[in-house]
Amino acid sequence: MSTILCSHALFEDLKFGASVTAPQDSQEEYRRISKHYELAVDRLRSARSTQFAYWVILLCGLALACLLAYSVVIALWREEPVVTRYVGLLALLCLCIAAAYLAIKNRRKIVELDLEARNLGHDRQSAATRIPSDSLESLRLYREASKDIVAGFRTRAARNLRTHNSVQAIIIIGSIAASTTTAAMAGAHPLSWVSTVLTAVVSITAGLAAYFKFRERGYNLQSTADEIEKQYNAIQFRLYDYSNFEDNQEAERLRLFAEHVERLREEQRKRELQLEQSPGQADER
Repeated sequence: MSTILCSHALFEDLKFGASVTAPQDSQEEYRRISKHYELAVDRLRSARSTQFAYWVILLCGLALACLLAYSVVIALWREEPVVTRYVGLLALLCLCIAAAYLAIKNRRKIVELDLEARNLGHDRQSAATRIPSDSLESLRLYREASKDIVAGFRTRAARNLRTHNSVQAIIIIGSIAASTTTAAMAGAHPLSWVSTVLTAVVSITAGLAAYFKFRERGYNLQSTADEIEKQYNAIQFRLYDYSNFEDNQEAERLRLFAEHVERLREEQRKRELQLEQSPGQADER
């Protein structure tokens, strides 16, 4: 009888241990596949950037080759052939051929990397489905993933703010340069078109800044990132809304944290949609 009871207890322990370790194994598998997926996406992004560089080199080389070919034709017409023009034209044509070859060869690599990233993305989704959505591990994973959300928002905010500062610098410098050149080249000056070009550049830049609203986008992203980080620090040190939970209520605290983060992300999406709308559409809503 005691042997039967011990066997039954051992079976229960093994079953309980399997139920505990299974989510952990699913978590480890999800992390491993996610790592390979991120590396594949990074390789795909690098290959696409390289492909873009190849096409830029090819287009610039073709443009220069056309200009150099035109100069060669003009030189022959004027009976002024120059050897360096032929050499330069031949070098540019070789450059264009090499860039076209590399672009075609790199395209096959992009297809392979894209297929690899898609397969790993499917594997990651399959691994995510094996993680219990209401488990403590998944809630902890979401809490740690919120740091990546904060980093992404801050990266986008910094990019928008840098763009805003650059645009404002162009507007300020261009306005001063345009007014100065207008005053210095008063009358029928042969270079009076410089002030016209500067004025046009300033007007176009100001219009783009007013349309895209880089400063507002950067401010909203930075504010959302700060709020999510505030919630992360609050749940770590049990501050504000998380101070009334006991030690055995970690799941409830993490669910409340996820609720706050999702609310902040939803508010950020709404602000982005409002910035995409024109003033007339915003008033109608």
